Amino acid sequence: MKKLYLILLLLVTSVLFAQQKKYTISGTLKDVNNGETLFGATVYMQNTTLGTTTNEYGFYSLTAPEGEYTLVISYIGYAAIEKEIRLNKNITFSTELREDGDVLDEVEITAEESKKVNLRSPQMSVAKFSAQTIKQIPVVLGEVDVIKSIQLLPGVTNAGEGASGFNVRGGAEDQNLILLDEAIIYNASHLFGFFSVFNNDAIKDVKLYKGGIPAKFGGRVSSVLDVRQKDGNNKEFKLSGGIGLISSRLTAEAPLFGDKGSFLVAGRASYANIFLALAKNENRAGFYDLNLKTNYQINAKNRLYLSGYFGNDDVGFSNSFVNSFGNLSGNLRWNHIFNNKLFSNLSAIYSRYNYDLELDFVGLDWSSRIDNFNLKYDIDYYLNDKLKFNFGTSGIYYKFNPGEIRKLTPESQINPENLDKKYAFEAGLYGSLEHKISDKLTAMYGLRYSYFNRLGNQTLFVYENEAPLVYNDALGIYQRTNPIGEKTYAKGESIANFGNFEPRFALSYQLNDKSSIKTSFNKIAQYLHLISNTASATPLDIWAPSGTYLKPQIANQYAFGYFRNFKENTYSIEAETYYKTVKNRVDYINGAELIAQNTIETEILNGQSRAYGLELLLRKNKGDFTGWVAYTVSKAEQQTPGGKAGGPGINNGNWYRAAYDRTHDISITGNYKHTEKWTFNANFVFQTGRPVTYPNGQFEYLPNLFVPTYAGRNEDRLPAYHRLDIAATLTPKKNRRRKWQSEWVFGIYNAYGRKNAASITFGANQETGENEAERTAIFGVTPSITYNFKF
Repeated sequence: MKKLYLILLLLVTSVLFAQQKKYTISGTLKDVNNGETLFGATVYMQNTTLGTTTNEYGFYSLTAPEGEYTLVISYIGYAAIEKEIRLNKNITFSTELREDGDVLDEVEITAEESKKVNLRSPQMSVAKFSAQTIKQIPVVLGEVDVIKSIQLLPGVTNAGEGASGFNVRGGAEDQNLILLDEAIIYNASHLFGFFSVFNNDAIKDVKLYKGGIPAKFGGRVSSVLDVRQKDGNNKEFKLSGGIGLISSRLTAEAPLFGDKGSFLVAGRASYANIFLALAKNENRAGFYDLNLKTNYQINAKNRLYLSGYFGNDDVGFSNSFVNSFGNLSGNLRWNHIFNNKLFSNLSAIYSRYNYDLELDFVGLDWSSRIDNFNLKYDIDYYLNDKLKFNFGTSGIYYKFNPGEIRKLTPESQINPENLDKKYAFEAGLYGSLEHKISDKLTAMYGLRYSYFNRLGNQTLFVYENEAPLVYNDALGIYQRTNPIGEKTYAKGESIANFGNFEPRFALSYQLNDKSSIKTSFNKIAQYLHLISNTASATPLDIWAPSGTYLKPQIANQYAFGYFRNFKENTYSIEAETYYKTVKNRVDYINGAELIAQNTIETEILNGQSRAYGLELLLRKNKGDFTGWVAYTVSKAEQQTPGGKAGGPGINNGNWYRAAYDRTHDISITGNYKHTEKWTFNANFVFQTGRPVTYPNGQFEYLPNLFVPTYAGRNEDRLPAYHRLDIAATLTPKKNRRRKWQSEWVFGIYNAYGRKNAASITFGANQETGENEAERTAIFGVTPSITYNFKF
């Protein structure tokens, strides 16, 4: 009988516990100095497994059973906050955090539990940088650069010396979705890649998703680079800037409407043109950009944001070659808090990328642009302490103008031509759920449905057997076929449409308080293609939508990782392995003509690609010396059969190295705070050389007329790439009563003068007639000095 009473008591207790009331604490987290919202801050109940993180706008919501708790709020680079709360009703708690340097030692709070929350999160293959972290990394010519910083991560490689493009896990450059305040950026470079379009003074934080990409993102199959601009200081007027050897920048931010809003204006410009003019050099090379943002809090539940970006490049060589290109974007957002569990964001976004080329020696003026209009709506729903929903929808209308060719002068022999404009519409509908299955096991499920419609207002050629190419066995080459007719599509009529379900899944299992394992899978469709057969993107490359002959790229990626913290989170290690496949990857026939090409289908073959590798990241997170070591061993390959065109395809239809394959990639980054005045930074990079195609022989058809023959595509490599960058920062003695604060940054890029090959060309020596190779290197030892200030 006693046993029966005991069983009944346990059942009643469990039922009462299961029915225990739960309440929610929610709010917004900001920086105490400037009012900036904090994205990715950790909020948890001490000595429990209950925790969450803030969304992109600093909002959090945490549900727990009724009771007394110690709420801990922490964020990287900030002192944590502890607050005793009694949760017997729904609570709104918004607060502001101070940077570590602003807090006295006796009130600093360590936040070891925040690392445990990160270990429990199913999110993997993601890297987050603050503007302060990016600032500490030495870069070429002293210009702080977001994209150069992410290239020091495992799984991320550069597209070549001086280029701002990047490749992620064996993916091509066009497979990266680059967002600036949600607006798509098509070309993220200035001066052909020496700088990126991101002004670090205007940037709040950066997130790079290499895998396990959340369902709210779509449209690119390799990665998402999500860059968020600062909102602007709503506490007081602030001015900051910097003067460098090549460019200078100035940022102003201040409150608006009392404490209801703020604004930010950040400008940056280069003055290389001044030095060229002083040297009586007819060439010119310059860029400028402008970041704008403002916000207004209507009431406690509604806030409006308006942000924009405009940048442009102007490069010319003796007026015979003039190239200008630039990005423009704008975003109007409305944040609305329905209640303590439901948060929404509505965005109306416009972005444009335009490029123009003038060739005076042939009288050519060529201009092109892309416009897209995007409307998206996202909702975060914090159901309870175990379930968090995200769902939303988006629609993008594209207008592609691939080229308008005009005469520069009446005497020009150029034939004016307007390439066919192209139109398309892309829609997405997604939902995802983060599910805390147990104290140790957390899952994330997501599903996205994407729809793409290539729209009419265009006449297209029709080919026999739907084959724009045919293989000529006698000559051993692919040849363009003649069309057998035309088909005209009216404005708005569908040329081709595609729909894809894109499942996402991630799982995290916490082994103990210091380690966890994670796995993820994502399927993504990409409907836009960058038509380029160069090693890195150039402003003249053309973006083309999927259609009759260009099929959507479909990627499947699997990843598995082990994560561990050591010595009270002083050290951490991340080890991830991945395998990725991509269908319908475009490649080009030998001798493809891509410039001003109206029938791109006659230049391409469709194939597939695959990439796999192992990534290791060891970090030191605390102390005067911090930094990381990143190592990746990987392989990226492509296979391109002949398809309907027949023939052997590329490299006889066998797998061959992709142009961005790097077997070994090592990055070592260190930051040492020597004194309050002096800080030293360094990074070392080693990469296997980029695949290239070299000639392996030649024929002499006529006296002194030699025609080279080539090995298989990408069978050779450039020499290994490596360099060392160092920097020292001098900060004058701090004076908290003085508003003006400044620092000097002294840097050396490529400190030991490695002549890294941007390319190797072959030709005959004019004097001896012997064949020889010539290496082209862009940078030798490159010193820099920058003066930064703020008040």
